[in-house]
Amino acid sequence: MYKVFVNDKPLFLTDKIEKETDFQLFLLDSVDIDKIIIKYFQNKIDKAFLYHPDEKAMMKRLKEKIPVQKAGGGVVYNAEGKVLFIKRNGKWDLPKGGIEKYEEIADTAVREVEEETGVRELKVIKKLPKTYHIFKRNGKYRLKITSWFEMSTSYDGALIGQAEEGIEEVVWFDKEQIKEAMSNSYENIKLLVEEAGLLSE
Repeated sequence: MYKVFVNDKPLFLTDKIEKETDFQLFLLDSVDIDKIIIKYFQNKIDKAFLYHPDEKAMMKRLKEKIPVQKAGGGVVYNAEGKVLFIKRNGKWDLPKGGIEKYEEIADTAVREVEEETGVRELKVIKKLPKTYHIFKRNGKYRLKITSWFEMSTSYDGALIGQAEEGIEEVVWFDKEQIKEAMSNSYENIKLLVEEAGLLSE
C-alpha cells in the first residue's frame, strides 16, 4: 500500500477491496485523477482509496495519470544526535528539493540540504522511505516523489536558511522538540519522522 498526500490528506493506493465506511473507493485504471484531486482541494474528500489488483504496478499506473516531479531530501543528524529542521510557510519541514538534469538522487538530497540550510560535511548513511504528495504548479497537478536519506555531519557552524526558497528558520531539534514540532508540520513529514524512529522513546 502507498500513502499519497493531497492537501495534507491521505489518498491510499491499495490492492485490497475494503468495505466503504468513512472513505471512498475508486478503480485506479478508470478513475479521473484530476477530479479526485480537485475534490480533495475543495475539502469534499478527506480520505480515498485507489484500487489496483497488482501492488507492483499501481505506482506505475498512477505515474501514467499525473506528471511526476522527483525530489531528494535529508534527515540530518549532528554530532549531538539532533536533527536538522527548517521552517517554511510557517510549518516545520525537512530540507529537500527537486532533482536536476543528470543528477543522482542522493546527490540531489545532499545539494538541497546544503543550499537550504548552509550545513556542510554531509555523509549519506542510508536510504529512508520515499514520501508522495500531490501539489499544483502552473495550473497543473503533479505527483512529487521525494527520496529521503539519513545523513550525518560534524558541521557546527552557522545555519543559513535559503531566503529565495522561503525558509524562515533552520534549527537542530532533539527528540522532544521534534515531537513538539510535529504538531505544526505536514502529514508526509510526520510519516517519515515516525518511520525514521524519531518519535520513539
